[in-house]
Amino acid sequence: MNRLGRKDNETLIEMSLATDGEDSNGPLCETISNTESELRSNSEGLSSTETSLLIPDHQVINKRHQSKDSVFFRDGVRRIDFVLSYLDDPNKEEEKKVERRREFEKNLQKAGLELETEDKKESEDGKTYFVKIHAPWEVLITYAEVLNIKAPIKENDIPPTVENPLDCMLEPFRLPEKVMHPEPDYFTAPFSKSRQELYLIDNESTFFSASRRNRIVYYILTRCPYGTEEGKKKFGIKRLLSNGTYTAAYPLHDCQYWKKSNDPNCDNERYTLYMEWARFLRFYKEQPLDLIRKYYGEKIGIYFAWLGFYTEMLFFAALVGLICFLYGLFTMDENMSSTEICAPAIGGEIIMCPLCDEKCEYWKLNTTCESSKYSHLFDNVATLFFAIFMGIWVTLFLEFWKRRQARLKYEWDLVDFEEEQQQLQLRPEYEAKCTHRKKNPVTQEMEPYLPLTSQAVRFCISGTTVLFWISLIIASMIAVIVYRLAVYAAFASIMENTQTLQPISGLLTPQLATSVTASCLNFVIIMILNFLYEKIAVWITDMEIPRTHLEYENRLTMKMFLFQFVNYYSSCFYVAFFKGKFVGYPGTYTYMFSRWRNEECDPAGCLIELTTQLTIVMAGKQIWGNIQEAIVPWIWNWWGRRKARCNPENLYSRWEQDHDLQSFGALGLFYEYLEMVIQFGFITLFVASFPLAPLLALMNNILEIRVDSWKLTTQFRRPVAAKAHSIGVWQEILNGMAILSVVTNAFIVAFTSDMIPRLVYYYAYSTNEDSPMSGYINNSLSVFQVSDFLEGKRPENNPENFLTCRYRDYRYPPGHEKKYLHTMQFWHILAAKMAFIIIMEHIVFIVKFFVAWMIPDVPAEVKARIKREKFLTQKILHEYELNKLKQKLCECKTYENMEKEVIATEGKVELSQAM
Repeated sequence: MNRLGRKDNETLIEMSLATDGEDSNGPLCETISNTESELRSNSEGLSSTETSLLIPDHQVINKRHQSKDSVFFRDGVRRIDFVLSYLDDPNKEEEKKVERRREFEKNLQKAGLELETEDKKESEDGKTYFVKIHAPWEVLITYAEVLNIKAPIKENDIPPTVENPLDCMLEPFRLPEKVMHPEPDYFTAPFSKSRQELYLIDNESTFFSASRRNRIVYYILTRCPYGTEEGKKKFGIKRLLSNGTYTAAYPLHDCQYWKKSNDPNCDNERYTLYMEWARFLRFYKEQPLDLIRKYYGEKIGIYFAWLGFYTEMLFFAALVGLICFLYGLFTMDENMSSTEICAPAIGGEIIMCPLCDEKCEYWKLNTTCESSKYSHLFDNVATLFFAIFMGIWVTLFLEFWKRRQARLKYEWDLVDFEEEQQQLQLRPEYEAKCTHRKKNPVTQEMEPYLPLTSQAVRFCISGTTVLFWISLIIASMIAVIVYRLAVYAAFASIMENTQTLQPISGLLTPQLATSVTASCLNFVIIMILNFLYEKIAVWITDMEIPRTHLEYENRLTMKMFLFQFVNYYSSCFYVAFFKGKFVGYPGTYTYMFSRWRNEECDPAGCLIELTTQLTIVMAGKQIWGNIQEAIVPWIWNWWGRRKARCNPENLYSRWEQDHDLQSFGALGLFYEYLEMVIQFGFITLFVASFPLAPLLALMNNILEIRVDSWKLTTQFRRPVAAKAHSIGVWQEILNGMAILSVVTNAFIVAFTSDMIPRLVYYYAYSTNEDSPMSGYINNSLSVFQVSDFLEGKRPENNPENFLTCRYRDYRYPPGHEKKYLHTMQFWHILAAKMAFIIIMEHIVFIVKFFVAWMIPDVPAEVKARIKREKFLTQKILHEYELNKLKQKLCECKTYENMEKEVIATEGKVELSQAM
């Protein structure tokens, strides 16, 4: 193999992971050979502030005349794989920080990494030091084997799938081939140092992509020790960042996003991503997922693949929802209920009971004419169809995503990632905090563990904290309900007695005014609680000391989702399933805390209020989220770089430009998933009340993809690459919400909308064959005798001396032997509602499970390709081993045992072919 030339004073010693009990807190082994110690003796004593580490003495470079918009060391050969920065800020702890940095950087050099430090005089602010890190070939191949990174061994010769004839119609949405597929398709195998000649290594400097290089370096940084404090071994860049020893640690972008780099060795992938992906004018184009994966890693790639697929599926849901909405719009004038409410001879003659005690007056039903018309937009026959459709759509979305995910796993070499995850090391924080050790029954090695008693105590504290915050949400929701009850009477009194509101009184009813103001108040409380709980959730998850990174993310995900589920949806659940259900009737109303009278629904139903609540919370969250994601980072970056923009390129270096960007953070992707999953809940759990919800979500997601890509490419430092074979625990959360959505939509149609009462009236109680729905409004309102009002509850004013008033319920009239008791029609409607829920749930669930059974999770073509690639890869590896043994046989004088080994290997190849 051709290797890059190296100087004698740059010899590297391969480092291995520590296996003894004491040193496992610092996973990097510090056992160095005598030869290496001698070679490093001069460099280890250098201060971290000195420059030109590991650079040959004869190289003298005038830094003022060399472009610093480069991702290479000063020699122009060694790539900068990571950058550490720290400030020259003298204080009482500075000596301790200097010692930590010196020890840390010395251990990084022992691990084989090469460092080069930029003095603070070279920085734009004159205070910041930058330590540039390069991983040489020997380090890369050592840790590529440790991390089980797959490398190409042969170009893929499996014929491509037959193209769909309809693909030509999608040509306007396609991106150039070089953007969509930046790398050839190879057969791959886990990298092995002992079999380097097996892999297609054309150039050692480009064999590992920049994302894989920064992943390897970050793995070393998180496990490199920097000393012993308080009797405990300290290690890891995360601790050094948290205690202020370093101010930032990040890999570099390869160029500026708005123009290509002057260095011909730069890939300029960031520029390509910006031009083809991150600009909003490209919103109709497909995403370059392979390039995203290559530049940012599989974890970010799988997120954008899921978001793009979710957006594509939303198009069909939005189209059907829009058709249902248009049906309601075009049939608005044909709605008999609103026609009767608006008719002067019907709604104008029906006197309704007061909306509050004493202060409110009697009112006419036709004052709710406009709101009843708009209610028909969302409460019609199409509502039932759309609820059933969305139950099936959710299943199709989840099943087709599994197939898309399986294809990505194959194309991105993630098929065996489950096994790889088990081989990854423990979290450094877990290793540092767990002082107890026990033998692993699988590996037979001593490893740290957390005693059961300590786990129980930590889980109790964590669970109690989560329950407390959920209780706080419920308390705030009750406070909003009290607000609704308190201001409802005020709105009712003001709107009835104020002449200036008469022009809009038909549209702005007391119910709607209360609902809008309460929804806005509820949204503000949601945002405040959400901001506070985010800090608490991270703190209690850290306190639990999860064992692995996957376990940490899963625990944090469940805590955050449980909290936000209650936080965002509790108000919608109240309006959908509780408001107007426990009102009582005039004379014996139900009161909250024996003071505030429970809210009633509009005569046309509560569905319009649920729609209002859903629209305000959902739209408000999306608008606030986009402001928070895009505008805030842009403002911070503008403020931080307002002076540096005037500096010439040779002074404002690539590492300084990236340093001034915002940090994406380890949980940056977590919040993106959480935002989308909460949105998914809005369009599935309550979609029966708002068919336009998928359309709003579609428009938001088209913007979301470009906002996320824009901020990731232009406003944030390059995240450390990470592997992921799926969307993780979010898949199970989506499955749970899909099942729950069938139940909630069935209950919304049955209990929140007015559909079932209308159907019962149509088939069982209508007496007009020519117009079956005529008389429904009069039938749905019961009669109350004004003289039966209790003292203190009767309206103060009754200028027209009304003797009776009407209210929304099914009760016997005054004078009947069962006065004010529920009529038989009430029980017929209740039975019809329960029967509808059972029938709808069973139909949708049967269709869901049938569809899920019919659609395999992994396409047959992908299964065949996986088997074919495994077979060919094993064959290549076995043939390589066979050739190597034959070569040894030719070189060995005593070859009897070698012949046996060759025969065994040939048998292994034959067996593999037979399998």
